[in-house]
Amino acid sequence: MSCCVEVLSIAAKVNLLVLLLSAACFCSCLSDRIPEFALTKTEESDLKEESGKESVAEDDLDPEDLEAFYPTHQWQTVRPGQAVPAGLHVRLNLQTGEREAKLPDNKNEKSDIKDQKKRKRLDEMHIHSNSFTSQELKEALAKMKEKEKTDSTVEEKANLGDVRKRFRPIEELKREFEELSMKIETDFEVMVKLIHQFNSSASTLDEKVAALYDLEYYVHQVDNAKDFLSLGGLQLVINELNSTEPVLKEHAAFVLGAALSSNPKVQVEAIEGGALQKLLVILATEQPLAVKKKALFALSSMLRHFPYAQLQFLKLGGLQALRSLFKEKGMETLYVRVVTLLYDLIVEKMLLEEFQNKEDQMEERIQQYRQVNLVPAVVEQGWCVIIANLLALPEHDTREKVLKTVRVLLAACRDGFQVDHALSTTLSTLRSEYEELAAEEQKEGDKDGYFKELLSSVNTIIQELGSGHL
Repeated sequence: MSCCVEVLSIAAKVNLLVLLLSAACFCSCLSDRIPEFALTKTEESDLKEESGKESVAEDDLDPEDLEAFYPTHQWQTVRPGQAVPAGLHVRLNLQTGEREAKLPDNKNEKSDIKDQKKRKRLDEMHIHSNSFTSQELKEALAKMKEKEKTDSTVEEKANLGDVRKRFRPIEELKREFEELSMKIETDFEVMVKLIHQFNSSASTLDEKVAALYDLEYYVHQVDNAKDFLSLGGLQLVINELNSTEPVLKEHAAFVLGAALSSNPKVQVEAIEGGALQKLLVILATEQPLAVKKKALFALSSMLRHFPYAQLQFLKLGGLQALRSLFKEKGMETLYVRVVTLLYDLIVEKMLLEEFQNKEDQMEERIQQYRQVNLVPAVVEQGWCVIIANLLALPEHDTREKVLKTVRVLLAACRDGFQVDHALSTTLSTLRSEYEELAAEEQKEGDKDGYFKELLSSVNTIIQELGSGHL
């Protein structure tokens, strides 16, 4: 009986042990299938970090990424051929002899905002495993340059094509004109025809006038004026100043003045051809206003910057001829022109004398001007009073030019101006008038206006005349 009991207790213990082992196996199976029943749970972030480390480790082994350098806050060796982003700290390790780089320490240093943005952009570019190698970048740049050349060539061809569509070659135009029995003539050829038309006895008065009118247009150019001289046209025009037809005199003087303007060679030929004498005769005799106006224009063109002509002008009584205009009725419009001419000639000599000590090459020209005693002749022939009386004219433009002439003649005409009571009264009247006009200008915001300048000229003349010395 005791043996049976002992056997039963051993069997019970074995059954209990089997039951415990079965329960343990069942719990282990549940923990493998459902994480919630697991005895230990692995966090997802830890898994991601591990997977990230594994991917980075795998990328480091990829030979295509050797060109990209991935910076950290720890010093890393920069391998040959790797592109280092901007803004990194780079050093040379003296122990190993290798270059090392790392990100700046934000706690102790402040990097530039632009560098941070650039580094961020470059880092984003190098994150991907398909970053460009240096060879690929060179090839891409070469293709860009080739494309630019191709585009520019295409654009030039397009522009050239557009120009050809809009304009036709001169050879094609000449062929078409020849087919139409037309011919493109040069200025020289046109002047030859005009001179022939003017000099022909078969031409009517209107045709001659038309020829002179067209010639005036061409001889404005210096080269055309020289060609006009070589063709004999200048002497024909000078001779026409003796014509009995006022309209021919007028247009001949107009052509002469245009050819003389700033053309020394033509000036010399004209004075040798007797043009100065003929012009002075027209100004001194009774002629229509239009004729005298053009003659005065031609005279002005001849005298300017030509001291020899100015000397001959004084010898031939040119000032008397100009003074006669002030005695003739209906010539008031020429007064300002005459005064302006005298002012220009006086100032021209004064300006040249200022360069006497600066340029030795001008010495010969200065000697020529010293022979022209224009100012003494002006004073001797009573021009001081004539010019001063013109201040009574109502036009402000006329007064401005007369005031300038009075100022340049102050030293020479001082005695005459001081005893001229009419001039003193006129200057006082002008000062009062221009004070009011200058004040109105200043109210309108124009501090340095036209009338203020005129007032300054009047005050200067009054002050210098009243001071007793110049």
